[in-house]
Amino acid sequence: MELLEQFQNLKNDVLLVYKERYPYFNGTWKTFGSQDISNLIELIEQTVKQTVSEKWIYTHLKPETNEKLPRKDMLDILSQLVGFSGWDEYVFKHKEPLVLPVQEVKKNVRGKVIGLVLLLLIVGISAFFLYFQNLNSIEIQSLIVKDSYTNDTINTEDIKAVFVNDTLETPIAIINAELQVKVKDSAKVAIKSPFYKDQVVLVKKQTPHQQIVLKPDDYAMMLKAFMKSDIKDWQTRKRQLDKILSADLEVIVMLKNNLGAEYFNKQEFSEKLIVPSQALQKMKIIEIENGDNQQIIFIRIIQQ
Repeated sequence: MELLEQFQNLKNDVLLVYKERYPYFNGTWKTFGSQDISNLIELIEQTVKQTVSEKWIYTHLKPETNEKLPRKDMLDILSQLVGFSGWDEYVFKHKEPLVLPVQEVKKNVRGKVIGLVLLLLIVGISAFFLYFQNLNSIEIQSLIVKDSYTNDTINTEDIKAVFVNDTLETPIAIINAELQVKVKDSAKVAIKSPFYKDQVVLVKKQTPHQQIVLKPDDYAMMLKAFMKSDIKDWQTRKRQLDKILSADLEVIVMLKNNLGAEYFNKQEFSEKLIVPSQALQKMKIIEIENGDNQQIIFIRIIQQ
């Protein structure tokens, strides 16, 4: 098997590992979006303790075919993500097997089939008992997330919620505009938003319809208002933007249809905000980072 074919297999294995962590993703590399790329980068950092850039993923993983192999150090990172010590072991373990005599092959296959059937039987019986044992002990709690100042319910489109288990984070589903949390006894849940301070709460089984109160990030809320409102006094807007945006601001705008991303510095981004447009109002902020002085130093936006 050629090395490029091995790399295609490795890409498929990486996608399987990603789907294990994020079971709601049912697509392919072609439909792998900007949020999926961010999730994969975070998964690699947590699992392998290495860093892969967005550009590298766009260049080497998203294409359906590759004309050449990436650097070996990057192949090592992906191989470690799927459970191998590196690229060399991955290639070695996936070499085509030697052709065995027909009788020996049949004997080996028959033995493996019998072993597999017994194993599946044991696993099925165990899963059956565990399922019914835990069925009555799990409840679904609805979380109500509110603004600490206005006491208004926060739009779930501006919220990301995940289960926190050591260093692992599992997304929580949003159903009918509510956070639905499956709780056996208690669960640690992190609530994140680009416009509010992150908060970790303990959701308990015996506390239905638990309310979570988030404190807004003032500068982020001002930026949201600038992007959605139609302010005519651009001089005032310019002075306010200069106050809340860091001189070292970096803005990444993720383009629609997986066309890549655009980069803006403070001056370029401010010019877009000073004169509101329909295109600006169709942009959605998904990530904001603040510096030590609370000024905004990074913004990630997607086009809607």
